[in-house]
Amino acid sequence: MDSMHPMPARPLTAQILLYDHFDPLDVIGPYEVLVAGADALAGALKVELVSASGPGSVVSGTRGLTLNATSTLDPERPGYVVVPGVSGPVDGDPDAGAETIPVLLARFGESDAVPLVQRALDHPEVQVWTVCGGSLALAMAGLLEGRHAVTHHLGMDVLDATGAKAVHARVVDDGDLVSGGGVTSGLDVALYLLDREYGPAIARSVEELFEYERRGTVWQDRGPIPAPL
Repeated sequence: MDSMHPMPARPLTAQILLYDHFDPLDVIGPYEVLVAGADALAGALKVELVSASGPGSVVSGTRGLTLNATSTLDPERPGYVVVPGVSGPVDGDPDAGAETIPVLLARFGESDAVPLVQRALDHPEVQVWTVCGGSLALAMAGLLEGRHAVTHHLGMDVLDATGAKAVHARVVDDGDLVSGGGVTSGLDVALYLLDREYGPAIARSVEELFEYERRGTVWQDRGPIPAPL
């Protein structure tokens, strides 16, 4: 590590949140990238799968695929909380019992995870990073009012309607809130986390390992506004 990216005094933890009907790729993409980064950092980063209810199996929204949370989400643990979106049908009649993505996102808003994520957002040593519908889940729960964010393209209008400032970009950096749009953006979000927090050498080493290069421009609220083309 050079002087511009010093090792933290103590290891930080990336807590990847599992909840009912989570999207598996939103979880596994960041998990693999961050674990590889943790290996490259030789112990300066820990990666865990967590849930609001503690250790145990959590069923995803994709054909019953199940992952195990190893601990309870700790909103005061220094580091990062990664929130995935959900997996489910886009179309269907909720009144007929269809568990569409909007229904599942709204259900998340009533879960025990919401107050924990709110505490994480309020904590000066914790950052919240979201993948795909993860930002929309938080926005629908009332946590992102006035914050810049992106979500899956099908949810951008809803994101904007919640009071969040929807930005059309692959990754949106709003300080202690970073979001990615689309399911595969979990790779880009996690690589950007490694780059921003630990430096480009670490991020590049993971890119080379996975033979994947980060996509898109990271949007930040700075610089001039482009003139009309």
